[in-house]
Amino acid sequence: MMVLESIHPAALVLVAALLAWKLPRTVGHALGIAATLSAAAIAWFAPTGTHYSVQLFGTFDAVLFNVDQFSSLMGLIFGFIGAVAVLYSWASGADRVQTAFALSYVGTSLGAVFAGDWLTLIFFWELMAVTSTLLVWHYGGAAVRAGFRYALLHGIGGSLLLGAIVWHYAEVGSLLFSASTGMEGTVAQVLAAVGIGVNVGFVGLHAWLPDTYPRPHVAASVFLCVFTTKTGVYGMYRAFPDGHLWIAYMGGAMAVFGAFAALLQSDMRRLLSYHIQSQVGYMIAGVGIGSTLAVAGAFGHVFNHILYKSLLFMAVGVVIYRTGEESLDEIGGLGRKMPLTAITFTVAALSIAGFPGFNGFVSKGMVLAEAHHYAKYEALWYLLLIGGVGTFLSFIKLGYFAFVEGSYEGEIRDANLGQSVGMIAVASLCVLLGIYPAALYELLPGGHILSWQTFEASHYAFEVFTTSHILEGLALAAAGLVGFAILRAPLHRIGSVPDVDALYNRVGFYGTRWLVIAITELYALVDRGAVVLADTSMAVARDPEGYVRRVPGSEGVLGEPGERYRPLRSGIGRSILLVVLVVTVVLVAVLSG
Repeated sequence: MMVLESIHPAALVLVAALLAWKLPRTVGHALGIAATLSAAAIAWFAPTGTHYSVQLFGTFDAVLFNVDQFSSLMGLIFGFIGAVAVLYSWASGADRVQTAFALSYVGTSLGAVFAGDWLTLIFFWELMAVTSTLLVWHYGGAAVRAGFRYALLHGIGGSLLLGAIVWHYAEVGSLLFSASTGMEGTVAQVLAAVGIGVNVGFVGLHAWLPDTYPRPHVAASVFLCVFTTKTGVYGMYRAFPDGHLWIAYMGGAMAVFGAFAALLQSDMRRLLSYHIQSQVGYMIAGVGIGSTLAVAGAFGHVFNHILYKSLLFMAVGVVIYRTGEESLDEIGGLGRKMPLTAITFTVAALSIAGFPGFNGFVSKGMVLAEAHHYAKYEALWYLLLIGGVGTFLSFIKLGYFAFVEGSYEGEIRDANLGQSVGMIAVASLCVLLGIYPAALYELLPGGHILSWQTFEASHYAFEVFTTSHILEGLALAAAGLVGFAILRAPLHRIGSVPDVDALYNRVGFYGTRWLVIAITELYALVDRGAVVLADTSMAVARDPEGYVRRVPGSEGVLGEPGERYRPLRSGIGRSILLVVLVVTVVLVAVLSG
């Protein structure tokens, strides 16, 4: 136990990342699996209250490693899914450099969720953006340009969060989480909400998700779908531990927008990326509501979402790995040729949709029940239900067009051994936590008041397997089936539907272009003016009499050409004015220099 208290899980994974860069591919991947599983073990066994306290720069108290119920939960699932993703990477042909970048991404994410103060959190937060960008860039091609946009947006989000932290420090005088209840000060709260909102995919700030995650290697997408957005949910809770009405409703908007934007996609990974935004919306709604049950549901959904979303990206990744096709328009009927992939995909799809008996039904039900309980969140409850219908629709579409309808002509095989082991392990957990929610309850904040079927809150008891809750899940599924039956034909014809990034990418490109042109032309104008002034000065110096003759109105000052000129004469007042003007120009030139 003492050993666990002295090892930071992020350090283990980051060291493994450095070694994986240089070691042979198989050895490096094996080391990565061992390091991530060890990180999960530390998160599981390290006693609550374990912490490393230091003083940074002789001024700021910091806690580099803080163990509580929230960080333990995040560390456990990050470590476990990191190990599965490394195994999947090895089985899917990822090279050792890509996996080294991926492990550094896992390590920096662990550093962020085990932080006990805002300074440590923002340090790892920014490193997480850097390492994930490198993971995207490594694949080359279209991923490079998407990676630049990803880095730019996350740089802006991180800067806003840093501004919030500075403002918070001015209000509180400490950066420790324990020094206050969330962010203090209106400005700090607004900056934090928007800055963290980039990471979680607030509507309008979300377009980096579907723009970036479909671009890199299929194994890289498994890592990417997990860490950034879920660390964002963790950060949102730290900033608003008591919740906030506006944040709760933004979660509802995310749930609806992401689900129906996904419905319009034919690119499989782009569809899944929109559903990251949609499902994170349920988590943000739970954090925004802020009650014990809602927060437990939010973090339960974090845990469950990491399982079924990584499984979805693994299943779709196998399809792409075997066929080379990204679009639903180019495949079909794969269920007959890839039965294992089809089964694990179905488990993940039923889990993300919240079908009874699967893990999403449990955690999503907590958030829905709490939204339904409070009158001020009634509209939010309806938004979350609508998002649920959109989720069923999207995954019926994806599953039907990929695995049922049509017939792919090429000769393909199912998932290989490494891919199969990873997918079966995660699918088993999706089912286990769906039929035995007590296993999930034990992990959640407030788990001591959870039991096999009920969450005994102070105001009422939430039960998972009630008739009304099961009927609610079945009704959403039925609505999805009916909707798909009506919309099947047009949904199959929809191609790529543009998002807000189509607007701001163009505005950014052309705006920057015209800004450069404007600055260049202004510089050219100033340069031409300077050249004219220099030429004029030289002309006057060489031939002042000739220059004055060319000036209109100079006839009364100089005589005829060849005639001896008459000296210029002026009164005392004009002379003094001239001297004052010259002295003023000289003073201005000296002071401005």
